[in-house]
Amino acid sequence: MLIGKDKASSVAVGKTTGPDNLLRAETKRRKLSLPSLVGVRQFADLMNVTPIEVIKHLMRKGVMVNINQVIDYDTATSIAAGLGFETQREEQKAVEAVEHEEETTAGKRVKAKTPSDWRPRPPVVTIMGHVDHGKTSLLDAIRQTNVIATEAGQITQHIGAYQIETDGQKITFLDTPGHAAFTAMRARGAQVTDIAVLVVAADDGVMPQTVEAVSHARAAGVPIVVAMTKIDRPNANPERVKKQLSELGLIIEEWGGEVIIVPVSAKTKQGIADLLANIRVVAEITELQANYALPAEGVVVEAGMDKTRGPIATVLVQRGTLNVGGVVVVGSTWGKIKAMFDDKGRGVKKAEPATPVKILGLNGVPQAGDKLSVVADEARAKELMAKWQTDGSKSTSARGNITLDSLYSQVASGQIKELNVILKTDVQGSIEPIRNSLERLGEDKLRVRVLHAGTGSITESDVFLAVASKAIIVGFNSRAEPGAKHLAEVEGVDVRFYDIIYNLAGDIEKALQGMLEPTYIELIEGRAEVRAVFPGRKKSGVAGVSVQEGKLMRDSPVRVMRKGEVLHESRVSSLRRFKDDVSELQKGFDGGVGVEGFGEFQVGDILESYRKQKQGVPS
Repeated sequence: MLIGKDKASSVAVGKTTGPDNLLRAETKRRKLSLPSLVGVRQFADLMNVTPIEVIKHLMRKGVMVNINQVIDYDTATSIAAGLGFETQREEQKAVEAVEHEEETTAGKRVKAKTPSDWRPRPPVVTIMGHVDHGKTSLLDAIRQTNVIATEAGQITQHIGAYQIETDGQKITFLDTPGHAAFTAMRARGAQVTDIAVLVVAADDGVMPQTVEAVSHARAAGVPIVVAMTKIDRPNANPERVKKQLSELGLIIEEWGGEVIIVPVSAKTKQGIADLLANIRVVAEITELQANYALPAEGVVVEAGMDKTRGPIATVLVQRGTLNVGGVVVVGSTWGKIKAMFDDKGRGVKKAEPATPVKILGLNGVPQAGDKLSVVADEARAKELMAKWQTDGSKSTSARGNITLDSLYSQVASGQIKELNVILKTDVQGSIEPIRNSLERLGEDKLRVRVLHAGTGSITESDVFLAVASKAIIVGFNSRAEPGAKHLAEVEGVDVRFYDIIYNLAGDIEKALQGMLEPTYIELIEGRAEVRAVFPGRKKSGVAGVSVQEGKLMRDSPVRVMRKGEVLHESRVSSLRRFKDDVSELQKGFDGGVGVEGFGEFQVGDILESYRKQKQGVPS
């Protein structure tokens, strides 16, 4: 946590439990120095109020968060003003040498002196890029380089994250997350990466997943280092790669930009040392620090069930020091740490910030992205678990998602100053005209930002990016995959579909002006696969189907889809179960279906039944 430099002098009052007007009187004209992002708990500590008080004020503004989440500077400023504080942005990253207190999950105060307890920590690096561009080979080459330098053996146990040491400095690599998993963890409130290494093959160049990875890294606000792999290939074309990167807005240093690009070969080990050196340089510029004296907090990278040892979780410690024997709460699970192992399978007694370890002793398997916190004892852990069960929610993601229907009110209240849009189109040529149309709609009060644009269907990766970045998704002649559609409904992401560019730009412009009429969302009621085709009346075929999801109902709207393309939309004209006419076909049942105006079915076609509902109305 970044501590405001005026904390000791400007926030010296005690905890206040009286009415808001009394609180404002006591804290009148007090100044508060805030970083660009601050945790709810830390923000409350800075003002010497309870976290519940902060959460109440956020709820009144329509922002739903929990005690462990972070809010941005503008949101914190609006809350602080209501509590009688005058804020200023914290310019420096280093913590001043003042004594301060931090409250842990256990409810226990721990004294920590700075800067002695605040020390530099290793950077956490995630490697992202297009499939088959050499991400795994690059990671293996880095691992082997480190093994040769240290123990001339073979790593015995890989845990999803590992740490190497080069020139006396440590670097932590997250091995498992691709860009989708990387953003899924962000969507659940776990911002774990400091630096993103973008892998681009010198022979292939920039590919669709490369573009997605860049968008996800930019949305996370982390610096990007480019590793240009496969430079030993005969058809490698580095200049083409540099040009393609510049078209994505990644201008490399030799062309006058700030993006570091390092040619590497996992096969010959060429450039590996240079890549590690450049990662260290970026880390030094970023000035990464952590408090080593506090009880540990961290995040789960991956977890599973071992047949002999029970639940096992790979945890990345983010601040404080994690010790064997400590009692921890991890998402919806808890336990006393029985043992910890590093990435080489060696038992360790403690883990410091930015160190990945595998822990044993939890009473269940947590989820990737769950937060870990050390608590005072088992009684406190059980108390927190009981409270969690009462709250009835496992999700750690913020539900304050942006929708076009609520956009104007959120702008008016000062909650947002930027509308993030994720755009998916059917063809590449549609992207630039739509992007230009949307970005022209911006103004001083609110600007429109196309966070990511690509072609094809809307995927779960797009939805996770929308959740993490509080964006809306726009599909232009593009549809959502079933999994993405379900995830968007669960997470409350606003997904809009258009086939005319003027309607798309017009709706967003109306939303900015508060004139957008209520919209209707589409709810999928059933999906069935065509298993056979039978002749029907008037040379019209009847589909013999098996219902896979939900149910099909007579007279309900339906679309016929073939290989992801919509062939026809009308209504279900007839339903038969054996020789009987029926009003509906449930999941798991077979039957005959007639579709009005369509009879040219093929085996493998999908029938998708749906209904439209006014947005914001419970289904």
